[in-house]
Amino acid sequence: MKIPFTPAVYEHAARLVNRSPWEASRDPDLLFAGHRAAFLAYHHTPVVVGIDIYNLEAEAYGATISVPHGNGIPAVHEPLFPTLEEALQIKPFDPQKDGRIPMVIEVAKRLAAELPDADVRIPVAGPFSIAFNLRGINNLCEDVALRPRDVAQFLMTLAENQAAFCRAVVDAGLDVAFFESAAAPPMLSPGQFRAIELPALKRIISLAETIVHHPVPCIMGGDTVLILDDILSTGTGFMVCNVETDQKAFVEKARQTHPHVKIRVNMDPTVVACNEPDRIYREIDRILALTKDHPNCLLGTGCLPYETPPENVRLIKEYVS
Repeated sequence: MKIPFTPAVYEHAARLVNRSPWEASRDPDLLFAGHRAAFLAYHHTPVVVGIDIYNLEAEAYGATISVPHGNGIPAVHEPLFPTLEEALQIKPFDPQKDGRIPMVIEVAKRLAAELPDADVRIPVAGPFSIAFNLRGINNLCEDVALRPRDVAQFLMTLAENQAAFCRAVVDAGLDVAFFESAAAPPMLSPGQFRAIELPALKRIISLAETIVHHPVPCIMGGDTVLILDDILSTGTGFMVCNVETDQKAFVEKARQTHPHVKIRVNMDPTVVACNEPDRIYREIDRILALTKDHPNCLLGTGCLPYETPPENVRLIKEYVS
């Protein structure tokens, strides 16, 4: 049985126009050209318009994105909110004018017009991933341990604030791709995930589904087999199964309980980017073996590394077809 192949192209799009992720992330013409080139080369789906996809909301709220060295991924290095009290007073951002969100939406509209066969989507981050950027990893971990109820309130506010973003995407004639990798174990324990994150996660997925009129993907990396039942309880129609978790157990459990939910089973990104074809073939064969009894699976790359040779992507596509 043939398995669909769906590479995830974010910062790798910058490589295809010979620019750094930083340059491509700030320039609408480079962002457009990179994702256009990626689609013409790979014909992947969906086309998620972004380079540093988890930074959009943080920047719209007022956080500063630092210039990385070389071809590194732009990131927030200084938290916007030094205290949780300040974070709890957060005001919604305006997706029509704040940060790079208006630019990304305009680029996505250009891509959708230029590439009518492409499924063009805007990345929308989950509440914990936004909080991660606004408070910083160490501060947020302390907050979770010492003030779980306040963190849950903060996450719920962030979830509610995403509704305006989703509406702006739909008003532009586009669709959303939902990402929440920061919330997965080991960042949160399964118990913390259920108590602190899950209510806000369910809320934003429900809001997004109501706005876009279909179930939305819940893209979450980490050791997610530990919280698989919780993710499925959100009503999502699409998940990813990354190398950090027990992929065999993940696929089998989802097949038994929610066979209608699509699963993108990701290859090890370090293998995807390597210069050893036989190693790549072995990784594909590994995933084909663990997905052979579940027809609702796709083969993925994880976040395609910037340095991945384009011929590797073509090699994978040819091998599975």
